[in-house]
Amino acid sequence: MLTITQALVDQIVAHARKDHPDEACGVVAGPAGSDRPERFIPMLNAAMSPTFYEFDSGDLLKLYREMDDRDEEPVVVYHSHTATEAYPSRTDISYANEPGAHYVLVSTADTDSLGDFQFRSYRIVDGEVTEEEISIVEAY
Repeated sequence: MLTITQALVDQIVAHARKDHPDEACGVVAGPAGSDRPERFIPMLNAAMSPTFYEFDSGDLLKLYREMDDRDEEPVVVYHSHTATEAYPSRTDISYANEPGAHYVLVSTADTDSLGDFQFRSYRIVDGEVTEEEISIVEAY
C-alpha cells in the first residue's frame, strides 16, 4: 500500500495538469528504508511528448547524487498519461528499474467518466505489474 499525503497528491496532479498535453514525470524521495514519500521533485520530460516520458540523464544523475547525500531513495516514481488510463504501458514497464518504488500514474484524460483525472499506484518488479491501494493522509 502507498501511504501519501494529500499535499503530495495535489502537487503530482498539478504537475500533470501543468505539463499537459505532454506527459509529466518526477520523483518523490523519502528517507532510505522508510517507504515514506516526503520530498516532491518534479522533473523535465526530456522527450517532451504526449505519449512518452524520459528523464534527462544529467538531471537523473544529479538527483541520485543528491538523494545519496541526503540518505534518501526514490519512494515514488510518477508520470502522467494524457490520453489513456492510468495503467503502465509496455514501455513504462520496461523502464521500471526501482523494485522498491511505488509507480504512480496520473491520467489527465477522462477515460472512466469518474472525474478529470485518475491517480493510481503500482509495484513493478521484473516486468510484473501489481496495482496497490493508496491511503491518502493529511500528515504522517
